[in-house]
Amino acid sequence: MYAAVAATPTPTLDTWLRELSTAANHSKISFSIAALLAVRPGAARRAAAAGVAAVAVASVSANLLGKQLARRPRPDRDAAQVPFVRHVPMPVSASFPSGHTASAFAFATAVGTCLPWTSVPLGLLAATVGYSRVHTGVHYPGDVAAGALLGMASAAAVTGLARPLLHPPG
Repeated sequence: MYAAVAATPTPTLDTWLRELSTAANHSKISFSIAALLAVRPGAARRAAAAGVAAVAVASVSANLLGKQLARRPRPDRDAAQVPFVRHVPMPVSASFPSGHTASAFAFATAVGTCLPWTSVPLGLLAATVGYSRVHTGVHYPGDVAAGALLGMASAAAVTGLARPLLHPPG
């Protein structure tokens, strides 16, 4: 699957997906959306807090636990012939799971739990971030799938524990 993505010519998408992948570094996209939500009162502010908390849980789980336990090497972009125009800097951390994907799905799931109307656009954004990590040659599809599951589980943990705060009576 990785080689199929790498070998598929997509010149129209290459630059855009590389830029999206880079913009997702350090959850900058999620934190920007959270900042926009946080300036609104009520459910939007609670959604922003839940999203940021879920990103924190997912990031710790992926980067400090998952990558340390799995230690999967990164893909060989040269062997897979990933075009140079797609390249982002190759992270030095292990490949499994995808931290970018875990954080994006954690944010999308947590915010979507609080604000259901955001579920589809944020879910599509998270999926695109995950795909961009394979497209740029820094992750295998399995890394992204595991990251997505980890992100959703992180959001479920945060929203489950914080349910009384996220859904106050009245």
